[in-house]
Amino acid sequence: MLNEKLHKIYESAQADALLIECEFLRKYLTGFSSTDGFAVLDKKDCTLVVDARYLEAAQKALRGGTVKVVEGGRAKALELVADRKTLGVPYPFLSAQSLEQLRAEGHETVDCMPALREAMLVKTEKELSCIARASEIAEEAFSLLLPEIREGMTETEVAAILEYLMRMLGASGTSFDTICAFGENGSIPHYETGARQLRFGDPVLIDFGCKVEGYCSDITRTFLFGDDGQHEEFKKLHGVVLMAHELAKEGIRAGMTGAEADAIARRYLTVKGYGDLFTHSLGHGVGLRIHEAPTLSPRGEEVLRDGMVFSVEPGIYLPGRLGIRIEDTVTLKDGKVVSFMNRTSRRALIL
Repeated sequence: MLNEKLHKIYESAQADALLIECEFLRKYLTGFSSTDGFAVLDKKDCTLVVDARYLEAAQKALRGGTVKVVEGGRAKALELVADRKTLGVPYPFLSAQSLEQLRAEGHETVDCMPALREAMLVKTEKELSCIARASEIAEEAFSLLLPEIREGMTETEVAAILEYLMRMLGASGTSFDTICAFGENGSIPHYETGARQLRFGDPVLIDFGCKVEGYCSDITRTFLFGDDGQHEEFKKLHGVVLMAHELAKEGIRAGMTGAEADAIARRYLTVKGYGDLFTHSLGHGVGLRIHEAPTLSPRGEEVLRDGMVFSVEPGIYLPGRLGIRIEDTVTLKDGKVVSFMNRTSRRALIL
């Protein structure tokens, strides 16, 4: 028998059955992670089809639950839906070849991604608990990292230590490739961590996160490695970004659109003369993927609701000089923002 979440997804998809191969969607439906497999959802059952590599682990993990586990591959999954005329498949996460194969086999297809997307927007208590733990681990690892940072280290070395610490504290992996940017490299919002060595007086921007049971955290902190007396501009800009960050968290409410939320920080930065230097959106949804709905941007039409999880990450970037970003992962509870990040300072720390 389907639980309430799966039943709602099935009804919303308006298909005879759903056939899901995409890894993160399969995880969402079944609760089990594997690099290969299929989830089949129909009116009565949710079935996970996995090969022998995952069979024992899946049976153990899902024992006593509502998801059935059977051994097999694509042929077995297709056998389960052989008599179903209309299949719900996630168009954005299905290859053209797979779609054509299903149609050649006589199935009509509909896009079930809207139904899945709607279900994934609002997190369950279990999902919130995983994100909270991932946030806690990320912050604790960052606190342990700071005393280990030394002049001459490369960005890659610092990132590696941080990722090691998150693993040691219980993370199953990183949410994304850690961004560690020294000095002028911080001006590139999605900088690729490299071999730049740390020098006394450098601004340091670290954007990182980890996973717990597949669920992500996302956090950015920007600080100075020593104060050489030449960073009044950095300190001023950091204060501006911090105020934009706090104003956004204080002002965002359930019922706002993503665009209205973004405007809180963007208006303040514009008034201060830095609006053109805030070159990305205020935030993005966080869950099984590091970037998912809702989007908090000037084009964000999604209405924010309690239980949604997203980042709040205003920034200022001076090309070729420095970048400052302050980011928390947050949720909405009782209509207001509640941050998962409460253990590390957002202020202009000087090591």
